[in-house]
Amino acid sequence: MLVAERQRKIVELVNDRLSIRVSELSKIFSVTEETIRRDLEKLEKENLLMRSHGGAVSVEKDQSEPSYLEREITNVGEKKAIAVEAVQLIEPGDQIILDASSTAWYVAKELPDIPLTVVTNSIKVAIELSKKEQIKVISTGGQLLSSSLSYVGPLAERSLSFYHVNKAFLSCKGVHLENGLSDSNELQALLKGKMMETADKTILMVDSSKFGTRAFSQIASLSNVDSIITDSKIAKNTKKQLEENKIKLKIVN
Repeated sequence: MLVAERQRKIVELVNDRLSIRVSELSKIFSVTEETIRRDLEKLEKENLLMRSHGGAVSVEKDQSEPSYLEREITNVGEKKAIAVEAVQLIEPGDQIILDASSTAWYVAKELPDIPLTVVTNSIKVAIELSKKEQIKVISTGGQLLSSSLSYVGPLAERSLSFYHVNKAFLSCKGVHLENGLSDSNELQALLKGKMMETADKTILMVDSSKFGTRAFSQIASLSNVDSIITDSKIAKNTKKQLEENKIKLKIVN
């Protein structure tokens, strides 16, 4: 099979399945994984697909923000464990930011009723925290995204400029060692960047599936993250690279 034909068929497969692994493509076309990686690199440069950790994902389908319900049932065990660990970093009297991720909602559920100020763009986080009398909740306001029950846009970004917090607890769609943090929704990505600027420290809460992935909209460089909480399925080479970049890493079971 000619190289051009193989690459055309790779694009067709990726668009049909939405995502596919390098190892599977290697078997389908009876070529080495290194050959497939070169194919994917070329096709990504041509904007025909997007490489991810161990494979590729389609850029043809709608890459908009997944619904809250969809995110709420994805990697639940890992997200809950990460949230429990994140709560250990929150002290009485702190001022913190919680984004609109499902992991942040688990943090809100786990938080004890202690004196605390929480700035959030999430309706679900705000509702969860409203049950706790000692926690002061500040909503960013802004344009409502019904898919994620969150506020975004210029008003939400501007409201953050009025505040300064100790810690921002964020999640995102992709964590790439060279290209940094990214999200599928441009407005969410812009707001998360502002959240990081508002905080003394940024704690990234991501399950291991997010590493090596690049989503549509850039948030910030990985160097802007102070620590990462993730699960034990993180690849050894990823763990090593993060440690080499002096990023604090907490791994939960």
